[in-house]
Amino acid sequence: MRHLLLIFMFFFAAKVSADEFDLKKFAQTYFDTMIATQAPGATKNELESYLALLTDDVGHSHLPWVTDDSRLPDGKETMRKGMTFYLGAHTEYSAELLDVFTFNNSAIAIRYRNSAKGIHPESKQPIAYNQVMMEVLEIENGKVAVIRKYHE
Repeated sequence: MRHLLLIFMFFFAAKVSADEFDLKKFAQTYFDTMIATQAPGATKNELESYLALLTDDVGHSHLPWVTDDSRLPDGKETMRKGMTFYLGAHTEYSAELLDVFTFNNSAIAIRYRNSAKGIHPESKQPIAYNQVMMEVLEIENGKVAVIRKYHE
């Protein structure tokens, strides 16, 4: 009987913690952490804080450039390499969160406006953009498992 009570308490605690996961709060944390990686002077510390929000096998698409969002064992490492390449490329960056939508306990959509200026790390050509973006995030066990980025 005692074991049954312990098992019940374990599953009840797991259910409560899953129910208490606040998707809107997580969306704000994700947004703040993600835009910190784009700021002038961003370092590997900001990048690692962002990557800590992702599963190791995170899938990622950024249409129209990256269209396959398959989850792979090295998904986080692939994102680390790609984001490190562009780290610190902006001389100016700003972003404004416009909307947050949540779906059950499994997905978030964030819509934001951002603008940036800088130098492309490979071509050394100036870059500048103003855009509205939407990211759809699939959540698994409190982390981002799939990221889909869209431009308006």
